[in-house]
Amino acid sequence: MSGSQHDHHTPDLFGDAPEADQPSAPAQVNAHLALSDTGELLALCERWVARGWLRDLDRALVRFLATEAPDAPPLLLLGAALASHQLGRGHVCLDINATLNAPDFALSLPPEGDDLTDPPPLPSEVLATLTLPDWQAALNHPTLISQGPGNTPLVRSDSEHTTRLYLRRYWQYEQTLHQEIANRLTPKDGDELNSTCRSPSHWWFDTSAIDSGTEPNGTCRSPIHRAMDDASHPDLLPNALNTLFQPTTTLDWQKTACALAARNRFGVITGGPGTGKTTTVVRLLALLQTLQLAQSPTQPLRIRLAAPTGKAAARLNESIAGQVSVLPIDALAELCDDAVTEQLQASIPTEVTTLHRLLGARPDTRHFRHNAANPLALDVLVIDEASMVDIEMMTAVLSALPAQAQLVLLGDKDQLASVEAGAVLGDLCRRAEAAHYTPETAQWLENATGQPLPEHYLDTNGQPLDQAITMLRVSHRFNAESGIGQLAQAINQPSHTQSEREKHQAVHGVLRHGYPDLHHLVLGGNAESREEDTALDKLVIHGSPDAFPSAGEGRTDHEGSPIAPPTGYRHYLNTLKAQRPQGLAFEEDKKAYNAWAGAVLSAYSHFQLLSALRKGPWGVEGLNLRIAKTLRSEKLLFGSDHILEKGWYEGRPVLVTQNDYGLKLMNGDIGITLAVPDPRTPGKSLLRVAFPTSDPEKPINWVLPSRLHAVETVFAMTVHKSQGSEFLHTALLLPPTPNPILTRELVYTGITRAREWLTLIEAKRGILNDAVTREVMRVSGLKGI
Repeated sequence: MSGSQHDHHTPDLFGDAPEADQPSAPAQVNAHLALSDTGELLALCERWVARGWLRDLDRALVRFLATEAPDAPPLLLLGAALASHQLGRGHVCLDINATLNAPDFALSLPPEGDDLTDPPPLPSEVLATLTLPDWQAALNHPTLISQGPGNTPLVRSDSEHTTRLYLRRYWQYEQTLHQEIANRLTPKDGDELNSTCRSPSHWWFDTSAIDSGTEPNGTCRSPIHRAMDDASHPDLLPNALNTLFQPTTTLDWQKTACALAARNRFGVITGGPGTGKTTTVVRLLALLQTLQLAQSPTQPLRIRLAAPTGKAAARLNESIAGQVSVLPIDALAELCDDAVTEQLQASIPTEVTTLHRLLGARPDTRHFRHNAANPLALDVLVIDEASMVDIEMMTAVLSALPAQAQLVLLGDKDQLASVEAGAVLGDLCRRAEAAHYTPETAQWLENATGQPLPEHYLDTNGQPLDQAITMLRVSHRFNAESGIGQLAQAINQPSHTQSEREKHQAVHGVLRHGYPDLHHLVLGGNAESREEDTALDKLVIHGSPDAFPSAGEGRTDHEGSPIAPPTGYRHYLNTLKAQRPQGLAFEEDKKAYNAWAGAVLSAYSHFQLLSALRKGPWGVEGLNLRIAKTLRSEKLLFGSDHILEKGWYEGRPVLVTQNDYGLKLMNGDIGITLAVPDPRTPGKSLLRVAFPTSDPEKPINWVLPSRLHAVETVFAMTVHKSQGSEFLHTALLLPPTPNPILTRELVYTGITRAREWLTLIEAKRGILNDAVTREVMRVSGLKGI
């Protein structure tokens, strides 16, 4: 990461400061003993683990390496501990130069929530005398470390300005990912020229091969290349694109994205909220099937849709079903010689699965049933919300793909990266803003789409990866009148395009403009002072509509329908009370209770408080209890402090934190606890948690609280957990002190969860300025593809 350091003082390592007019030579600083003595290093690791600065796993690695190689330099062991620590923070490796330049910040030590009372030595203190050449010189031990292939537990990668230190498994992930993508960007047998190949991705030429496991001979050229060379369909590609997209006077980036993604075996479609990523990918699938069925009317492409989480999969499933229903199927079918209308309609999938299910996750192991030796039986794979996919999962996906299959990644490059190590989509899309299309690509696109590209998107030195990425640039959700859209745009400007002062002016200019959908709330910074910050309590109760222009009244959506004013949690709790079925038995009148639960769940989605942190009074753990007590004071919830903190009560919203296939619940699902009649005791009730489903026959999944072991209260949700979700009114709360987790990407992700209303809360004035000028810089070597 880059940006300011923690808001604490580094110990003065140079003794008393000299008087102002008495210049003196710098004092000598003794090297920390942990840099030269293994025993001292192990003792330091113990102190850091005891304080929660390192994980037990990090310490165990150091102990193991020290046992296996007693002569290993302490600096090498320290590097291993920190490389492991960085993995826990989402980095693929340890960048040694960045660590030496700003140790505490680069390592995020001390972590959030540490009050620095009697702290162990800070990284800045331990590394104060160390230079890059010193550390590089210590990274030489043939048993423990190498510079590439081998079986050492550590790998080093040297460049002109730094050395990156990897745990071998993650170095291998990076190498595999780099090679798999590079292979898909390079023309293979039959991609550009007539030839034949043996590839499991085109087994449809001999259906018996699917059962026998053999690979038949057959032409394996992609549909688009075969269509372009087919004399009987000379204009099939442009005609299909023109059928899918209406003519426009401006460049249609969705049309460009379809053409470009169809052209390659690897493609990325990125864009912010409302830019039409789902619409684009549905039309891409229709395009691919049209090209395929024109050549082989009875052999449609096998297409699979996947997402990293169950919630993201369910959301894509809902979006795609609606988009497929409005496709011009009849017009596309007319472009083919045979009557393929029904075939075309049926061959565009609407079912979305999770990546774990797609690959066949094996319980209690990191391995999957599908891998390079047992590839997936598909021809096209689309992954939505790809920014949430970590490097290990992305490597597993690419390893399990047949050689000739097409992979399309869909996501917002500017959102927060995965919780686990790696920022694959962000790394791949580093150059997407400027496009960097070669003149050859631009000419091909103009021939296919009829749209010339502006000169500033062309680059004679464009890389192969650039030719496979399209950035959608027009938001259909946020227009020029939307404060949410304008704020997202102001925050999302990269640091190299403007100074910090210019960024601050742009962001606060939006906040002061008076946009109808935007409210900026500044608190006093003391979470314990209920009197001082009652504005937060008012917000979570009723949404503070009076803080918005016209009290949130009078707005309409793009279809002219009125937009409901902003609300808080009182809305869903009032719905719970007002619409409760009266005098009906739960089991016999399940339809009525399903309708009630559906109304409560819908009302709950009207408001969500997001926090950057998990721990502390300004993290979700502290906020959830505070909000529950606030709602209890309004007689909207009932229960003792202990019940509100650790028990079950009616109205409790819960977030599933682990997939539970037995209960048909996915990580990220939200349910509401409701009281229903107890069939065994008339006049009594029992609690059930209602979760929405996509099954119209069973719209609500009713679960006993005792069966839910991986859930947490969700009056407040972390921004990370909110990815893939939307809420009518979103309130984003930034804590009162600077923290490495507060970045431009986090703020951008949080505010773009708002569909119609946004309240941006600073627990203390000035924290927003710090956050929007700090950017996530996940360390990896995934570049230059």
